[in-house]
Amino acid sequence: MQEYVTMKKLLIFAFLIAAFRPQTAHAQFETFKDSVVQLYGVVMTADSLRGLPAVSIVVKGTGRGTLSSPQGVFSIVVIKGDEIEFSCIGFKDKITKIPTDLVGNQFSIIQLMVNDTTYLPAAIIKPRPSREQFERDFVSTEVPDDNIELARKNTDMATRRILMQSLPKDGREAVNLSLAKSAQKYYYTGQAPPMNILNPFAWAEFIRSWKRGDYKRKY
Repeated sequence: MQEYVTMKKLLIFAFLIAAFRPQTAHAQFETFKDSVVQLYGVVMTADSLRGLPAVSIVVKGTGRGTLSSPQGVFSIVVIKGDEIEFSCIGFKDKITKIPTDLVGNQFSIIQLMVNDTTYLPAAIIKPRPSREQFERDFVSTEVPDDNIELARKNTDMATRRILMQSLPKDGREAVNLSLAKSAQKYYYTGQAPPMNILNPFAWAEFIRSWKRGDYKRKY
């Protein structure tokens, strides 16, 4: 008995849906049909009232749009409440909203576009130099050194000598120098160190140092 009652309720519910669904769908279709608007018009320049071709007319948020004809005429299907954006190179963008309380399904418009002034940086135009001026500037122009020339200058003997004298000792060199002095000091502990004034090797090293300029005054 309970299953019979349940089946009866389901049949009644299905009948009600079948009875009222066509009316609901029809009402929704009528509402949608009433909201569709045929938008048409012409785009013109505000200063000379000349038809503006190739103007982009886009419905914002939908990706739908069209272009104006060579005479500036356009036509597009929109929905009531849509915002229509007019844009063209050299003119300021314009946005027009379709009224939500529009009566009927057609809407015409004359859209005026205002020139968009763009200020460019000043350009200085100079005459071409003469042949004598070009040759003079070409010869006196300093060409920067490439990597090979820079490496050659940095590995030059004179440059390396200057760097050795001017750059401070690093940790390894300082430790080695300190150890060498300590070894020499301990080697001659308890006796006088030898005099190199009669050492030919010391004189040879002195002459080479003098030729290199090690004893010149440094500024």
